[in-house]
Amino acid sequence: MTSASLAERLDGLLFFPVTAYGPDGALDLEIYRAHIRAGIEAGAGAVFACCGTGEFHALTPEEFHDCVAVAVEEAAGRVPVVAGAGYGTALAIQYAKLAERAGADGLLAMPPYLVVADQEGLIRHYSALAGATGLDIIVYQRDNAVLAPDSVARLAKVPGIIGLKDGIGDLDLMQRVVSAVRADAPDEGFRYFNGLPTAELTGLAYRGIGVTLYSSAVFCFVPEVALAFHKALMTGDDETANKLLDGFYRPLVELRNQGRGYAVSLVKAGVRLRGLDVGEVRPPLSEPSPAHVKELAELIERGMALVGDADGDADKDGNGDGEAR
Repeated sequence: MTSASLAERLDGLLFFPVTAYGPDGALDLEIYRAHIRAGIEAGAGAVFACCGTGEFHALTPEEFHDCVAVAVEEAAGRVPVVAGAGYGTALAIQYAKLAERAGADGLLAMPPYLVVADQEGLIRHYSALAGATGLDIIVYQRDNAVLAPDSVARLAKVPGIIGLKDGIGDLDLMQRVVSAVRADAPDEGFRYFNGLPTAELTGLAYRGIGVTLYSSAVFCFVPEVALAFHKALMTGDDETANKLLDGFYRPLVELRNQGRGYAVSLVKAGVRLRGLDVGEVRPPLSEPSPAHVKELAELIERGMALVGDADGDADKDGNGDGEAR
């Protein structure tokens, strides 16, 4: 733990690890530990444990606690660890307390289970969660939890609520949210995240409204590509960003859209393809078809080649890591 706040510490690529299971479907904490360690060593800016990509919905409370504890142990204060919390208000508070006990730095508050609440109900839900824990909270906007700009501005003033992760992709709404918080809660240091399933695809658009933090599922299985894109996005190298978008990210999204639950199961398949057996997804999710896994393997090869080409071009220009630098 460090004295800096979670909002101050969040930077770089946000790593959302998958949760590892053994051949019998039981939690495999050693493989999970290896996955977390590899992500941190590759350059993750933060670890978001047991969230959407980590199959929060499929974990028992005991498994959730153990996974968060392992992530905290591996991070060892080098990067913050944020844990998922969801379902109804009472259960979300229970998960918050488990995450706090495990040593997490913060929470990603996922949408309430099943119900479609009005704005006042959502504000009460997230405010109650914030009041029940000492952990900082990022609200995850998606599905049945879509917040109006004035609602986000109200939440930004709630002690402990530090940010909004957007999984909707409505740039008009996000611009109005940013404007409302800037006008009504200018001193809160509120953070915004692009939380779409393959956030890099919309990274250039979100950058245009000042949102540069994003979750990267690709980082789980091709950190080389994810880091190359992140560097290009942050340095204004739009030529490299567009090359990766056209050659890797757009085809990946088109593949992801061919199956239900592929935002998780395809990522786990990618991790296995890169040599770490994290097991299959738990029901109700299903595995990708063999043909789609083969297509993913080809995409990984293409992405790695594109990263190599980009590195070579940078070296020729005297901007890379080679002798021409």
